[in-house]
Amino acid sequence: FISHDQVYSAFTPADAVAKLRDTLRNGFDPAGDQSRSAIPVENGEFLIMPSTTPSAFGIKLLSVAPPGYQDDLPRIQGSYLLFDGTTLSPKALIDGIAVTNLRTPAVSISCVYDFLADGSSESPAPLHVAIFGTGPQGRAHAATVESTFPHREISITFLSRTEPHDLEDRYTWVQAGSRQAREVTRAADLVLCTTTASEPILAKDDVSDSAVIVAVGSHSPQARELASDLVASSTVIVEDMGATLREGGDIIQPLNEGALRTSDLLSYADVVSGKVQVARDKPIVFKFTGMPWEDLALAEAIADKVSAQG
Repeated sequence: FISHDQVYSAFTPADAVAKLRDTLRNGFDPAGDQSRSAIPVENGEFLIMPSTTPSAFGIKLLSVAPPGYQDDLPRIQGSYLLFDGTTLSPKALIDGIAVTNLRTPAVSISCVYDFLADGSSESPAPLHVAIFGTGPQGRAHAATVESTFPHREISITFLSRTEPHDLEDRYTWVQAGSRQAREVTRAADLVLCTTTASEPILAKDDVSDSAVIVAVGSHSPQARELASDLVASSTVIVEDMGATLREGGDIIQPLNEGALRTSDLLSYADVVSGKVQVARDKPIVFKFTGMPWEDLALAEAIADKVSAQG
């Protein structure tokens, strides 16, 4: 059993970003991954995420509570069960929250890393980040940005409807929907949407033409965080065409409205592997809902690292 603390002592958020990028650069095709299942249960949702590679296979089992349900408990709970691909024996049972909180922001940053890396000088420009949502995923994204760009001066502003009382002093908070919030997003190099919103919280006029936007929070056709005018005016990257068209409301709804075409969409794998080049003449939007291969790649790497440490 690998606990939450063991995961984080062995594996950093930057390690997770590098692992996902390496997996795609080594030729892995997400289109061959297994589908995620979402099963309604009495007080929420049960997610089942199996995946397999030549060296391992595994499954993540998560419970997801609706917003506001039992605030004294984590909204997402669960475990990752990893099997050895050769012996077919169970190899590790890993804390599911730790895997998820590493994986989700690692997907975000692994896709947009090349658009944010500033290798032009010994004194790179500051990186201005706006994060919608102050929950575990919002904070995990902040930690991943800081871990991945340790030599950049980074300013992070959280935006939410209510002010959190436990936000670290190095972060700033502004109220979502305020004039100040729009000033923050207009100045941001990176905007991360990690909310439970079902209606758009970000539109075209809220960001600059050079902004990089990641939509993380919604994973159903009926919910979205980005307005159609923003998606239609941006270069759009999706995690995988099949997964996105099943669950990505931020993309499904503009497609249904005729504001976007599937031929406009670029894939996460092609962008990271360098098969396509992305122009920087308009905003870049990356939409993903999470796929099982990402958890398996990290679970296998975590188990190997913990084992090597004894």
